[in-house]
Amino acid sequence: MAAVLLDGKKTAQAIQAEVAAGVAALVGERGVRPGLAAVLVGDNPASEVYVRNKRKACEQVGIRSWLHHLPADTASSTLLELIRQLNADPSVHGILVQLPLPPKIDERAIVQAVAPVKDIDGFGPENLGLLAAGQPRYLPCTPHGVQQLLLRHGIEVEGAHVVIVGRSLIVGRPLALMLMQKAAGANATVTVVHSRSRDLAELTRRADVVVVAIGQAGFLKADMIRPGAVVVDVGINRQADGRLVGDVDFEGVRQVASAITPVPGGVGPMTIAMLVHNTLAAARLLCRADPLAR
Repeated sequence: MAAVLLDGKKTAQAIQAEVAAGVAALVGERGVRPGLAAVLVGDNPASEVYVRNKRKACEQVGIRSWLHHLPADTASSTLLELIRQLNADPSVHGILVQLPLPPKIDERAIVQAVAPVKDIDGFGPENLGLLAAGQPRYLPCTPHGVQQLLLRHGIEVEGAHVVIVGRSLIVGRPLALMLMQKAAGANATVTVVHSRSRDLAELTRRADVVVVAIGQAGFLKADMIRPGAVVVDVGINRQADGRLVGDVDFEGVRQVASAITPVPGGVGPMTIAMLVHNTLAAARLLCRADPLAR
């Protein structure tokens, strides 16, 4: 029997409906409408699509959004000045710097320049440190989307063995930290594997849940999972014929797994849903009188 599809699009719509209700309540109670500023440098077609989809989601839930689209030859100093202005703008509650940035820009310096309370991606060192300490301000959007997708489909990870393929700061490492927490949707035994791991396939075959975020089309094959495992595909790769495929050999793996995410329509919509969720959370934090909230 083919695997159950974990429908990220439908689940994301439910989360966005919850966010829309929260936005309406914040506007009604405090007169504050959350605002998201997106920063896009260069003309990467994929990045342009991502930013457009994120702004569309903001519009759907009642969040104001602004796009700062800068040329690829923008200097780091110019971008840092823009970040400084957005940090100081009270109408901006969340700042999204679309990655990757052009090679000449100091990406680490830019990410670190975003005010932690406006760092809704959760990529800055303060927010990653809070996550590691078990006191997260915001959960990074893609890992949080993976967690919510599992939770809302009734897939229990407490006590389960989760193998994460990939160790990036965007997905692999923060997801591992999240799933190890003493919290709902967590308490898992987590193994992180990567391109230098020995006997990688042997490790993935031991997993109850496999999350793949390695950036290689069709990397995970059917013989790399045990029958009945849950497979979450975070990858998105454009083929020569224009098709979008994930890091999982979908047709092969779906015959072995009990549940699997499609690409597109799996984790992608969830990432956007958690972005608007975090923007609302940031607006709520910035409404507080307590200066420590900042």
